[in-house]
Amino acid sequence: MTDLHVVDATEEHVDDIVNVIHHAFSSRRVLDPPSTALSENATTVAAAIAEHGGLLVLSDGVPLGAVLFEQVGDVLNLRRVSVDPRYQARGVASAMVGCAEEVAVRRGLSRVSLIARVELPDTVEFWRRRGYSVVDQQAHNLTYAKAMPIELTVPTADEMQAIGEELAGQLRAGDVLVLSGDLGAGKTTFTQGLGVGLKVRGAITSPTFVISRVHPSLAGGPALVHVDAYRIGGFAELDDLDLDASLEDAVTVVEWGHGLAEALAPDRLDIVVTRGDDDTDETRSLRITPVGPRWAASGIQLSVLEKN
Repeated sequence: MTDLHVVDATEEHVDDIVNVIHHAFSSRRVLDPPSTALSENATTVAAAIAEHGGLLVLSDGVPLGAVLFEQVGDVLNLRRVSVDPRYQARGVASAMVGCAEEVAVRRGLSRVSLIARVELPDTVEFWRRRGYSVVDQQAHNLTYAKAMPIELTVPTADEMQAIGEELAGQLRAGDVLVLSGDLGAGKTTFTQGLGVGLKVRGAITSPTFVISRVHPSLAGGPALVHVDAYRIGGFAELDDLDLDASLEDAVTVVEWGHGLAEALAPDRLDIVVTRGDDDTDETRSLRITPVGPRWAASGIQLSVLEKN
């Protein structure tokens, strides 16, 4: 069964969602304290859908999985993530969670979060594989979260630099940014904005001919290490760079770092800058993907998102 359809939950789906939740949670081993999922009924599910929404997974009209949403601030909480046990191990949960993340992005939310029980190792492993990180634990309840990617259309080089400057205010020593994009796409322009925001010394230019430059802070903050990995042969060579500032003490930006720099730190920002088809058009597409528990706990806030 591979023909899965994930649909936005509506009032007409209430009974199907209740049945899926009950089938899923009644098949799990008894926990202490027990889950309250079996107390869900048509009234509670209808209220949840009306206020926050949810998803239902169907195949040939048969309900296979369901999830309820709870939106709090800029976080989309997932509740009652359920797969009918007769249809497990068929990609239902992955399809449902992927669509939930798309909902969070469409709503302009910074993170997706949920609570999982520590006594259910298969469930814990599922969320880990999906890129979720534990950001809190209360007794047996693990709070998992994942920061959502940000996609922006940036009309001018000045605005690209302004976004980098604003993002710098959310960075701290030890942060790693991996920049990708074609020649002339705007990677260095973005990094120049970071330098302004971090208040570092020296003009930031492409480090192509020296591989790396260190820009010390003028304000007592972290230095900015600017690396060009275009001519670096592998991670070992990148890791062996003789830098005047350590990764732990600096914000490190690695241009052309995709496939190399991801192993530098468990937390990073993957940033892709894409040019338009017309060389005379300054407009760029910018995608920022936060990775790791550091960003799962906070997400990214940019004022440009509030204007959209």
